[in-house]
Amino acid sequence: MSTIKPFQIFDILDYNNINLDILTETFNVGFYGKYIAKWPEFCISIKNHFGNFQGYLLGKIEGEKTNNNKQNWHGHISAITVAPEYRRQGVARFLMNYIEDVTNSQNGWYVDLFVRPSNKIAVLMYQNFGYEIYQTVYQYYSSQNGKYEDAYDMRKSMLKDKQKLKQKPTGKVIKPEELEFN
Repeated sequence: MSTIKPFQIFDILDYNNINLDILTETFNVGFYGKYIAKWPEFCISIKNHFGNFQGYLLGKIEGEKTNNNKQNWHGHISAITVAPEYRRQGVARFLMNYIEDVTNSQNGWYVDLFVRPSNKIAVLMYQNFGYEIYQTVYQYYSSQNGKYEDAYDMRKSMLKDKQKLKQKPTGKVIKPEELEFN
């Protein structure tokens, strides 16, 4: 049995079974705190009956008002991870469905995320969930050895984008400072 609950700041004291995994990006305490404070509806965790993390999601809504006061919002996944022992059990699919539902409820155009191209398993999983590689962000990720790695900006259109125009691949390679919503 699993428990789904809002991600809380004290959860960072208990998530080592996930965040010590090499495929998981780890952020500073302020990063987690900002997300929990500003976008609580986009941040959830799943724990097993012992209270151990099975997975968590940190997301936010990005966008702006246009000149004619229409909203140009989308959901963004900043962190999604599943403990190795809970992978391939539907936890990631549940978390992805959750952020898509929240984004649709806020009338967002699409959900996007960044992923390392070298994380081929994750890229394939996101593609199986309906995400497409929209563009590549040049040298987005840094590493321990001082090298940089590109990121795929992957997107999936939401209900508002009936023609799926917001996820149509551009084939572009852009620099991080060229991202729409920094």
